[in-house]
Amino acid sequence: MADVHLRPITLANYKECLALQLDPTQTAFVASNAKSLAEAKVNPTLTPLAIYDVAARGYDDPPVPMRGFAMYEIAAGVGYLMRLMIDRAHQGQGYGRAATIEIIRRLRLSPEVEIIGTGHHPENAAAAHLYRSLGFLPWEPTFAPPDSPDVHLKLPN
Repeated sequence: MADVHLRPITLANYKECLALQLDPTQTAFVASNAKSLAEAKVNPTLTPLAIYDVAARGYDDPPVPMRGFAMYEIAAGVGYLMRLMIDRAHQGQGYGRAATIEIIRRLRLSPEVEIIGTGHHPENAAAAHLYRSLGFLPWEPTFAPPDSPDVHLKLPN
């Protein structure tokens, strides 16, 4: 499995984040990185992160390209992985799994997080497989809009 290094999206790396691309068959499943960064700018509960290979650790200017993007929210006792995307050139190498595990680790360290959850488009089989393989179980959060098509999942306590 790949090992990852997560770092904030900054003025130095946001263009690289915007240039990340999904496989065309996946674009209906994940919001664009531009939309996610715009949401994070106006919502302080959101944390957008660049996903790099571990080889970027320790460098101000990473010697390797950004592999993907993730964003989570901490609000009302819930740590929720809202976005996860790996650039199409780096898919299938374990970066999504490694990034999700690292985000779960970080959320568990946050004292205000009582529940860790995520969601995915019902037709996104890759996300369903990833999250279920990490122990996520079906969940019906009361805060989800009743017309939300997403499948919601949470880790058991």
